Amino acid sequence: MGTVGTEADEIAGERRQLINVAYRLLGSVTEAEDAVQDAFARWYALSRVRRQEIRSPGAWLTTVTSRICLDVLGSARARRERYVGMWLPEPLPDRNEGRRDGAGPAGHADPADQIVLDDSVTMAFLVVLESMTPAERVAFVLHDVFRYPYLEIAPVLDRTPTACKQLAASARKRVRAPRGQGAVNGRAGVVRSVKQAWAAQDIAALVGILDPAAVMTADGGGAVGAALRPVVGGARIAQYMAAMADRAPGLELLERSVNGAPGLVAVHSGVVMTVASFDIADDRVTRIWAVRNPEKLRPWVTAAR
Repeated sequence: MGTVGTEADEIAGERRQLINVAYRLLGSVTEAEDAVQDAFARWYALSRVRRQEIRSPGAWLTTVTSRICLDVLGSARARRERYVGMWLPEPLPDRNEGRRDGAGPAGHADPADQIVLDDSVTMAFLVVLESMTPAERVAFVLHDVFRYPYLEIAPVLDRTPTACKQLAASARKRVRAPRGQGAVNGRAGVVRSVKQAWAAQDIAALVGILDPAAVMTADGGGAVGAALRPVVGGARIAQYMAAMADRAPGLELLERSVNGAPGLVAVHSGVVMTVASFDIADDRVTRIWAVRNPEKLRPWVTAAR
């Protein structure tokens, strides 16, 4: 019995790492959890003798989880063609921030609370990952983010280590270098200015903060109102944001960490309606990603609860 308990504890301890890998591969907490659960099910479907033959259960589970994610990514493109409007990754709150004032995630620690918030989960980074082929994304995330050697990535993709290296190199060309902490602090000030101008419905102030070529992408999933195509241009975005505030009197805007970067959460009548992420360059907002699909806001709780 002691051996069984030790094995169960060791396997359970891999869960956090697997969730982190799967979320970066899929951009969805729900799909990441499903992939990890499937991997665990496959592990326990093995005979006890077979499990004992596996020298590294963690490596085995990572390989299986990554293969499951690869299959999901392969079918995701067809599913997203049927998606209503634009598809965006699922935004993540900062669990510590939420515990201070109740406007963040629920008290449970599974599964969103297990995801480490760093440069590899910012909305800008996840959106770039969406532009990669499934094989590129798996090779890049496993190698560049989690530092797995190409020799271990090869069985996941059923390719040679050299081919996996080439896939990661191709993917790497699309990714900008991460910005430092000083830039993060500067972005917080820009986001605060957006909040103030948005709350005041000050179109002129918003236009001054937004890059003239800024792009806003909204994800309502067909469940709530959202622009079906990206809104392009600082002036058009400013008008769109002001109209949103005008249609929802009493809208409260909260400065919150979204995927580890400064963002805004719009709350109306105690319900989280929108989670907005920003990309900023030269003290101006260049991209806004506004997630409004209620299915993707489950890690966020209502401010009234």
